[in-house]
Amino acid sequence: MNLKDEILDCTNRGLEVFCFYMPIDFVLKRNFRNPLYDDHKASCNIYFDVKQQCYRMKDFGNDFYSGDCFWFAAMMLGLDVRTEFPKVLASIIRDLQLNLRIDDKQSPAPHPMRKYKNLHNEKKENKGMTETDNDKKWYKCYEQVFQASELSYWLKYGITTKTLQRYNVKSLVRYEALSNQGKTYTLLSSQDEPMFCYMMGDFVKVYRPFSKLRFVYGGEKREDYIFGFEQLPNKGDMLFITGGEKDVLSLSAHHFHAICFNSETATIPENVIESLQLRFRHIIILYDTDETGVREAQRQVDQLSQYNVLTLLLPLQGIKSEKDISDFFALGRTEEELRVLLADMLSQMYTQTMMMLRSCEIDYDNPPDASKSVIAVNGVPLGTQDNLFCITGGEGTGKSNYIAAILAGTLGAERLDAEQTLGLEVTPNPKGLAVIHYDTEQSEAQLHKNLGKTLRRASLTSVPDFYHSLYLASLSRKDRLKLIRESMDLFHHKHGGIHLVVIDGIADLIRSANDETESIAIVDELYRLAGIYNTCIICVLHFVPNGIKLRGHIGSELQRKAAGILSIEKDENPEFSVVKALKVRDGSPLDVPMTLFGWDKALDMHVYRGEKSKEDKDKRKSNELHAVVRGAFRSTTRLSYQQLCEILMRELDIKDRTAKKYIAYMKEQGILIQDSQGNYQQRKTCLI
Repeated sequence: MNLKDEILDCTNRGLEVFCFYMPIDFVLKRNFRNPLYDDHKASCNIYFDVKQQCYRMKDFGNDFYSGDCFWFAAMMLGLDVRTEFPKVLASIIRDLQLNLRIDDKQSPAPHPMRKYKNLHNEKKENKGMTETDNDKKWYKCYEQVFQASELSYWLKYGITTKTLQRYNVKSLVRYEALSNQGKTYTLLSSQDEPMFCYMMGDFVKVYRPFSKLRFVYGGEKREDYIFGFEQLPNKGDMLFITGGEKDVLSLSAHHFHAICFNSETATIPENVIESLQLRFRHIIILYDTDETGVREAQRQVDQLSQYNVLTLLLPLQGIKSEKDISDFFALGRTEEELRVLLADMLSQMYTQTMMMLRSCEIDYDNPPDASKSVIAVNGVPLGTQDNLFCITGGEGTGKSNYIAAILAGTLGAERLDAEQTLGLEVTPNPKGLAVIHYDTEQSEAQLHKNLGKTLRRASLTSVPDFYHSLYLASLSRKDRLKLIRESMDLFHHKHGGIHLVVIDGIADLIRSANDETESIAIVDELYRLAGIYNTCIICVLHFVPNGIKLRGHIGSELQRKAAGILSIEKDENPEFSVVKALKVRDGSPLDVPMTLFGWDKALDMHVYRGEKSKEDKDKRKSNELHAVVRGAFRSTTRLSYQQLCEILMRELDIKDRTAKKYIAYMKEQGILIQDSQGNYQQRKTCLI
């Protein structure tokens, strides 16, 4: 095996070479702008060549700029891949620190580096410099592998190599640019004065932490410069706006979301804040604790007051070595300490809410003043994180006891047997995340009694500090939603997250369950909260469903948004309640077993009574499909296969594959017949 093949074997067939030398981020087989020339369109991508068994770069606009990883490395190193191929191989081995032997003759320069030009360089080198060229901020960056001392500098702020790579931070050995007088100048990196740069397409910001001239700008800086914006998630809880790029990196390394503008004195565009407000629950200004930082933070908060932007002042002295969030972590402070500061800030914000919480929370030892999880049945997921899960049923069907069994499964570190949780598989809560139970209709005394049943089922004698059972019946409907929203935020930060939320009953949060506007708004808001806090919210709806559909506008919205829906009804045997699935996001409710539970006098609680028979399950499936078929053929006598599939998918909220299974099942059961043209008809015996 020659040296070229050895390199390919060590670098995932050349992909790691591309990743190392590529000055911009890229995604395999997705087009991007070629960094080797002034590429106006994203017409270049990296793909795996099956014939050559290696990764290659293809430029569809200019084939001259296409080739394998060795060609690309040569281009970035300023070498000729044909005449200087041994040097190219040696440079790759050196730069990527591959454990391969190279000859001394092949060794590259002592400082392996990459050369980057801004997009105007080619033309300038061929045509010479003009005043117009000066305006374009011509520059060259020569990158080197991060030295041990440089990595140590970043690491004291908690910033790892992974974070530097994610934010496209480079180590420079040399930087060349034009002065305001149009003369070329050079900056060199040294042990005492390292040099880094933040690469942002056509623009670079050079950072020299130990030099008098700390910041140098190359290229054309965008007016809407925002560092860290591309790395933000689609949604989240908190977003920090810091004073500089290093602070963004430090926060990111400690699992926080952050961005910065060009400086603390920069004006923050309102349209940016308006957009970010839709994605994040809190936007917090986290500037330096010196005089400038404190003043500018307050100015930004005042200017952005309509967007409820907050500011957090760190407990630092405000001197040069102790003034920003990077210094905060460098001084040995931890991620948890910052979260404590945030929790304290929120507690001050929610003073009124805290007073309301104290009056609403069930105190089990002093009755009756006040009192989370993935849920499945036989391995079929029903309630998942970031989603709503609905439980519905009529009066006296045992909904409250069913809810108590679910809550019991979240109070311990070990999973309870499915029999203990009435046939459900409830994920335990070993981290002690918040479990919150909001009740809108029961009395304080009844809620206190139910809390006792929940503790007894979980084999506990006292209420865990993370469990909150809240009595909301005495509050106005407007105040109920406000308290739910703000208490979730508070308990999320207090307990390090939310395991499960139960809202028993959701219809009591609005004036009318048949009000379409209110129903949409409340379900949307709860769905948003489930996403922000990465939790499952159980919505208890006190309606009797009709078949596989929920009643009312709020029922329709839950049918659409919830990941799973269970219905609790009285069985033919009045001593039992039967639990049926009305919706399963990744499957069909008619394929989920029906389970039974009933009262055990000796145990003084409801107990699991097993599953309904296969005959009962098939009977239910036939009845529900009969109902859908009758509705489908109400205005027509014939339906095509595709039309029937679409109706089943819509009415049963199932996938195409499941709909086809049901059509085959209904043919077997004689519910449907096919004519000579392949169209489907309802069998006359099924007509009512």
